Amino acid sequence: MISQRYHGQPCDLLIALHAVGSGRAVRRFRQEHRNSPLVLVLTGTDLYRDLVRRATRGRVLGAMAAADRLVTLNTEAVRRVPARFRSKVRCILQSAPAARSAPSRSARSRSSRRQAMLVCVVGHLRREKDPLRPAYAVRHLPRGSQARIEQAGRALKPVWSRRAEAEMRRNRRYRWLGELSAARIRKLMAKADLLVHPSRMEGGANVIGEAVRAGLPVLLSRIPGNLGLLGQGYPGYFPVGATATLTRLLLRAEEHPEYMAGLRQAVRQLAPRFAPAQEARGWRRLIAELG
Repeated sequence: MISQRYHGQPCDLLIALHAVGSGRAVRRFRQEHRNSPLVLVLTGTDLYRDLVRRATRGRVLGAMAAADRLVTLNTEAVRRVPARFRSKVRCILQSAPAARSAPSRSARSRSSRRQAMLVCVVGHLRREKDPLRPAYAVRHLPRGSQARIEQAGRALKPVWSRRAEAEMRRNRRYRWLGELSAARIRKLMAKADLLVHPSRMEGGANVIGEAVRAGLPVLLSRIPGNLGLLGQGYPGYFPVGATATLTRLLLRAEEHPEYMAGLRQAVRQLAPRFAPAQEARGWRRLIAELG
């Protein structure tokens, strides 16, 4: 059973997502079911924000203490867990089904600069996602560049919709699509040449696994939550907030087919780690430990 709230429903195992958001459920379950297993899935806000904030640190630590197992969504996240709880940690990457992507534009003839390079950005517009960084980056591409950005995601605060709309007015290379259905996002990713994921904070973004499984090259910020998905050696990282570096990478992707070929090869090699069977094995092993 999946529920937004826990009201004492009978269950043999509770899996709670988000230490602070599910804190009340974790406390109640542990009080009422002292011998039943409890798994806490740690999010990016748990590990990279709430664990370091004085106002929320105690709540995160309390939820960690109550849980029998802690699940992280990227391999680097265990470093953020206090040492006394690390024996509880299991990493399970979120999976994505294999997707049949459209033939990449960069795989076609690029002899003509009239062929645009489509870059997609997928994720709700909020501060942690640094959502307009790709738009800022394409502003500085040379005049002859044909790169353009299409961004999908709901603005979680009105200020972000105002900023996105203002950016469209001033930036001919940028288009904000708003919130799209899952099917339309898959279509966007299928026709794109590249996905940019510029987050400041992530626990393990599912869209990265979706892109990798679709064979879509990714440029992404060098943060622990991204490094813990694609590894230190992936060739598409840029520093958080580094507009100029992202501009250079976008231009390199547009003008140098060998760079794009390297990115495509890297995501092909990484695809098995995001397979549904791999995630299912991780959960089966964890539940068997608690059996």
